Amino acid sequence: MAVVATHNHSLSSNSVVDVLLPVVKDFYLISIITSIGLLFAIGFLVHENRGKLTKESHRLRSLVQLATVVWMVCSVGGAFVELANLLGGGLLDSFNTSVLRSFLFSTSIGRDYVFQILMGVLALALVARAKKVGAVYFALAATMLAILIPLFQSHAASAGNHGLAIGALIFHVGAVSLWVGGVIGLTAISPRERSESITRFSAFALWAAIIVGVSGVLSAWTRLNFLAGWHSRYGFLVLLKVILFLVLVCIGSRHRAHIASQLSGSKQVFRLLINESLVMLVAVGIGGWLSTSVPPISPSEILAASDPSIAITGIKMPAAPTVGRIFSAYSPDGTMLGFLLLITALYIYGVVVLSRRGDKWPVGRTISFAIAVSLVDFATSGGIGVYAHFAFSYHMLAHMILGMIAPIGFVLSAPITLALRTLPQGRTPEERGIRGVLISIIHSRYSLIITNPVIALGLFDGSLFLLYMTPLFGKLMQSHSGHLLMDIHFLLAGYLFFYVIVGIDPNPRKIPHIVRIIVLFAAMSIHAFFSIALLSTTTLLDGGYFASLDRPWNTNLLSDQHTGGSLGWVMGEIPILIALIATFIQWMRDDSREAKRLDRAADRAAAMGEEDELAKYNKYLASLAKGDQQHPD
Repeated sequence: MAVVATHNHSLSSNSVVDVLLPVVKDFYLISIITSIGLLFAIGFLVHENRGKLTKESHRLRSLVQLATVVWMVCSVGGAFVELANLLGGGLLDSFNTSVLRSFLFSTSIGRDYVFQILMGVLALALVARAKKVGAVYFALAATMLAILIPLFQSHAASAGNHGLAIGALIFHVGAVSLWVGGVIGLTAISPRERSESITRFSAFALWAAIIVGVSGVLSAWTRLNFLAGWHSRYGFLVLLKVILFLVLVCIGSRHRAHIASQLSGSKQVFRLLINESLVMLVAVGIGGWLSTSVPPISPSEILAASDPSIAITGIKMPAAPTVGRIFSAYSPDGTMLGFLLLITALYIYGVVVLSRRGDKWPVGRTISFAIAVSLVDFATSGGIGVYAHFAFSYHMLAHMILGMIAPIGFVLSAPITLALRTLPQGRTPEERGIRGVLISIIHSRYSLIITNPVIALGLFDGSLFLLYMTPLFGKLMQSHSGHLLMDIHFLLAGYLFFYVIVGIDPNPRKIPHIVRIIVLFAAMSIHAFFSIALLSTTTLLDGGYFASLDRPWNTNLLSDQHTGGSLGWVMGEIPILIALIATFIQWMRDDSREAKRLDRAADRAAAMGEEDELAKYNKYLASLAKGDQQHPD
């Protein structure tokens, strides 16, 4: 268990640089994980007062500012040391202004350092002005992005099957950061807050430990040659990480089994937390050392060097697509697969919680969720996802599944309703708890803006033109991160649109059914126009990406692009038509419920000798008519 940092280019022959590189990385990792842990403690462990920070939160906020400044300084120092390492000279060589500018803005490694520093500035500004917990959540998100985004340029990005390698690394580092940081945050809070938070954190730590263990195994497997890699320094460090992880699991299990019930609030708890923190910091230090070590060359890397399709996509060029190959092909996208496994585990956990409580959850919603998860996996890791890397038509097919079909399944599975029924509430009447935070998000100004049907339509259909009719598509296709970003956008934009139109979860807006139908007709028209524009193209939109793959099948790239337009038209219209029918059904059901409500009100009024609402309204109209007769113009 340890963080594997982003860059490892041991080119320097200068001993000072060789020593400084892992040291700077270690200080960076320790300080940024400390910052994450303190922000996590403020947001989820320490008491809050209806969303406002308490005195204890303000004390921790000062520590967050200090830790953030430290990791920003380490990022700046790391950029100079990294440049010196790449140049193969002394540290002073990196202070050349023109060389430094070129490194920071013209190389992916340099841009990662710039990104880290910008995220640090953002987090620092948010924390400095924070009066409510919401600002802390945004600062935590910025800090997590600072440590996760550069992983796309890590060891894993250069190996074969880098989709799985990068995904495993992202979940590994993310879970480690929250787990280790959470322990540090738990140690930093006051004894009273600690005694009330340790049980809550223990439940979270169990989930984090499982993710760390599974992702760590996958990460090591993708980067190590199991026949010879374990005899290298890299393999030795991985084994050392495994031992430390097992030690931490033992400590965590002791927390869960004994501390919360027997030692809560005692000094022994604090000592055990200190010991756990020290073991974790040693593991993080090994992670910094590991990040400067080059793993042994694996067979997949040797194959990637000789196969341009693997070097570009991380996947070996598949044979010409057939029905059998499409349904049998599988190349896991680690990031998306990890996300799907996580939300599936959470959804099942929520259903189990309801079942244990004696409440029933509709089976149809669970089936809808399972279908949506399966479709997303098929479009990202399955056969459609594999061929989407090599042909525009299959990319468009994956786009339609992610943006049009799978979101309907997720919307009908009512995940927000399930979360509201199962998430824990606050420990005091003043504390909102995770459930209260979700409610505040649903009713926030931001949610009110994005659930505007016009905004949802713009994100859903307007982004089609922004992506495919500009050079953006070609640039995003060139990298795994760009491909992943498109997949995430398709899924989220589709979910938002269908949530607004046919969603059964709580919505901050009450949108009339007639407006929903108009929006659906507009979406259908815009989508048809986009498909016709795609069918009319005379040039390729991918910026040369598909040509660089030199695929041996379906070699007419423009014809394949037109096929993608046809698929987009057909597969885009059908889901919208289904949503249109569902909206009509919801409209009729709502009218039926309203009629029954009025009938019940009329029956109650008649039983009590009162006039019903219709009689009162007719009487009101009669009074207006009488007034008009008495006072003619």
